[in-house]
Amino acid sequence: MYVHNDSIKNKRRYSLQMLFLIIAVLMLITACGETQKPGSTANSTSGSTTEQQASPEGSGDSDAEEAAENSEQNNASPQEEADPVQEQLDQLSLDEKIGQMILAGVQGTTLDEQAKQMIADQKVGGIIFYGNNVTTLQGTADFVQSIKEANRSNPVPIFMSVDQEGGKVSRMPDEVESIPSNGEVGATKDAELAESMGKLLARQIQLAGFNVDFAPVLDVNSNPNNPVIGDRSFGSSAELVSRLGVAEMKGLRSEGMIPVVKHFPGHGDTSVDSHLDLPVVNKTEEQLAELEWIPFQAAVKENVEAVMVAHILFPKLDPDHPASLSDVIIGEHLRDKFNYDGVVITDDLSMGAIAKNYKLNEAAIATVQAGSDVLLVAHSYESAKTIFDTLKNAMKNGKITESRIDESVYRILALKQSYKLTDEQQPSGDLKQLNADIVQWRKQVHAE
Repeated sequence: MYVHNDSIKNKRRYSLQMLFLIIAVLMLITACGETQKPGSTANSTSGSTTEQQASPEGSGDSDAEEAAENSEQNNASPQEEADPVQEQLDQLSLDEKIGQMILAGVQGTTLDEQAKQMIADQKVGGIIFYGNNVTTLQGTADFVQSIKEANRSNPVPIFMSVDQEGGKVSRMPDEVESIPSNGEVGATKDAELAESMGKLLARQIQLAGFNVDFAPVLDVNSNPNNPVIGDRSFGSSAELVSRLGVAEMKGLRSEGMIPVVKHFPGHGDTSVDSHLDLPVVNKTEEQLAELEWIPFQAAVKENVEAVMVAHILFPKLDPDHPASLSDVIIGEHLRDKFNYDGVVITDDLSMGAIAKNYKLNEAAIATVQAGSDVLLVAHSYESAKTIFDTLKNAMKNGKITESRIDESVYRILALKQSYKLTDEQQPSGDLKQLNADIVQWRKQVHAE
């Protein structure tokens, strides 16, 4: 009995020892499984990704693989997503940004001290020449180059612009052969001649060193009593104006000239000259869409670089603001409905249509709030300073945000970069050859 009980105790002790041993082994296996995941290498000291990815089933450590992929993407993204326009924008001061939104006129036929000061202090992004700034071809070219040289202290090259349409709106001196009006070219109905016209216009103003042309005119000449458009238009048909206008635009572009189509939403049915007073056009959106807007929509489809907006009141669209100050016309229609994201430029804010009805500072704020990028103001250095000070103060008091300024300046910089503008660009072309080409082209126009 004593021996039997001893034997039983020994058996129980043995069973308990085995049970404890099994439990200990299971705990050890569990602990190892938690500290060493599948695919990892316990005795690896190098951290080699090759060793870490090796696993019996080839699945690897999914977290490690994802981290490696993210690392590769992060390392590649700066090169892939680099935005040179944004980089340039980020380097500009507030004054330099605001200056880019101003396109100003100059006085006389040589660079005076006031113009130098305007370029240095207001850092204007562009200059426009009118007839009274033009002398001989060489004199005009020298004047243009002196402005570019004065702007070299600023970080962004300057727009040098001019209205060179052909016909009665010409800024070229007499030594350059003349180009007939859009109306004469429109009478041929020939888009190839219109494209050649664009190339010739570009070559004309490149002789003086300009880089922007406020052309083509896309107004449909639907009102025979219109005092300001007339034969500046290709004709009274929206189809004709669209076809020839886009062709001229492409011709300008092909020669490296920045085209600016005008005068959105359409100046063809006005009976008042907006240089003198504010025209009113009582057309509905549907009526405009059937005629005036067609050429501009065609230009937008062809990725037009810049659109000039007119000082015309369309009370059935916006009874309170002319097109150039209207969020309805610029924001809702041109930007949103036309899906246009290029540069918007106002017509001259010193024209009678604005000057007789608005204070310049009020107009400046309104047009920026509406979506304009470049504010054109000619004939007065003081006007350029007023716009500069107004926009700067509007940012300080919250009427205009810096993000709104950045939006416009981004578009301006993108355009300048796309055309590789520099202030080192010199006048170019062969006057004798150009004149011969114009004469030959005119014969074709008049033969049609």
